[in-house]
Amino acid sequence: MRIAVDAMGGDIGPEVVVKGALEAVRKDPEGLGVVLVGDRRRIESVLERERSRPSNVEVVHASEAVDMSEAPAGAIRKKKDSSIAVALRMLKERSVDGLVSAGNTGAVVAGALVTVGRLHGVSRPAIAMFYPTAKGWVVILDIGANSSCTAKNLHQFGIMGSVFAEYHLGVGNPRVGLLNIGEERSKGTDISREAYGLLEGGHVNFVGNVEGRDVFAGAADVVVCDGFVGNILLKFGESIVSFTTNVLREEIRKSVVAKMGALLMKGVFRTFRSRLDYAEYGGAPLLGVNGVVIISHGKSSERAIRNAVNMARRLVVYDVNKHIEERFIETADQGA
Repeated sequence: MRIAVDAMGGDIGPEVVVKGALEAVRKDPEGLGVVLVGDRRRIESVLERERSRPSNVEVVHASEAVDMSEAPAGAIRKKKDSSIAVALRMLKERSVDGLVSAGNTGAVVAGALVTVGRLHGVSRPAIAMFYPTAKGWVVILDIGANSSCTAKNLHQFGIMGSVFAEYHLGVGNPRVGLLNIGEERSKGTDISREAYGLLEGGHVNFVGNVEGRDVFAGAADVVVCDGFVGNILLKFGESIVSFTTNVLREEIRKSVVAKMGALLMKGVFRTFRSRLDYAEYGGAPLLGVNGVVIISHGKSSERAIRNAVNMARRLVVYDVNKHIEERFIETADQGA
């Protein structure tokens, strides 16, 4: 299996991305290869400093890179030889099995739509992210690909999220909830009420509306929303983790007793931090496009990139896109 990695993506630079990709290969030297796409000179400079270079690591040159602040559509249109564009063409040609990028999210989404296209039956792709809850895991989508959605889009997100939860997280018959301002079906906008009817009509295990307080309580395995709300939820969650960690650190510093207690709780704190650390999960899949595409955080560490590559590998192994298409065919046959 070969996974393309956008070596020029992210805020930190190619060194972190390249080292993270190498970690993934070293963990599975027989079954995994990576193709590092980007400025060959800069990539080779990182590789030369490594103690060893696995034979299943390839470098493909791309003369351009998309800046994190660039307008996505313009960048894809003008920079035909960017690392994102080159990697996506490789994915379309099936010379690689998946793609990981910590670069400009909008450019990855726009480029994927233009280059590899959508899966049969999908009207819009969605970025999905999963988090630990009191009862297991929750998949939230969309978290940023679509700022506004129709009821049909939300219904399709529910189907795609359900398939992802089933095959990637091992959740049987995932419970799907619609993020709303109240539990009653009459709550929300016209679009959310229409989406409620579509989701209730079958094709997913719909459990009704869920409120913001229910998301991490484990009320549903999949929570559906538009990308505007989903991205706010994502960033708010990240800020809460950072805030909680900083407050705990400040309080512990205030007394000797607290410091002693912290030493005894060190293992608990480590577990808490790892469960909420995005690096543990690596990235978010772009569901609904005709290829495995993982979008990682711009500030991804080596561990995050390694885990993103592993996620791409897992989605390929379990053929998640094929299962999504099959579910959409079943839905169409049943008249939805």
